[in-house]
Amino acid sequence: MAGSLNKAILIGRLGRDPELRHTQSNMAVCNFTLATNENRKSASGDGQEHTEWHRVVVWGRQAEVANQYLQKGRLVYVEGRIQTRKYTDRDGLERSSTEIVARDIQFLSSQGDRQEFMDSSSDNFSSQGTASQAPVTTSSAPSAPPADDFTEDDIPF
Repeated sequence: MAGSLNKAILIGRLGRDPELRHTQSNMAVCNFTLATNENRKSASGDGQEHTEWHRVVVWGRQAEVANQYLQKGRLVYVEGRIQTRKYTDRDGLERSSTEIVARDIQFLSSQGDRQEFMDSSSDNFSSQGTASQAPVTTSSAPSAPPADDFTEDDIPF
């Protein structure tokens, strides 16, 4: 059997400020949503912008850095793997969640770019701006805690 690859690469804007929590074993975990845009043509030939939302989870020291520097509207590069988890919610219903477990994050926009985005009148996210400062990279954090150290209270949302 040939090898396999599970890799996701996204560039988009944060839809909300990140949330930082800690597991029972004090491992930092940060989650945020990322919006990516795609321009499509409708059947009538009109241009339409489609926004896709992605859940992103970051572990360890990288989670602390992401929480410290990322904010709603910030343009960011995320590289990681796709993970789908099943869990039972507080009402006893079985649920599933698909997310990107980040291995590498680069901050692509400055505070000024973020403010320009926040001031725009569009409800959709736009990636018109380019980075006006050198990207900041975070990586080398553990991708997830061991499975036996994970409880429902550790779910980052």
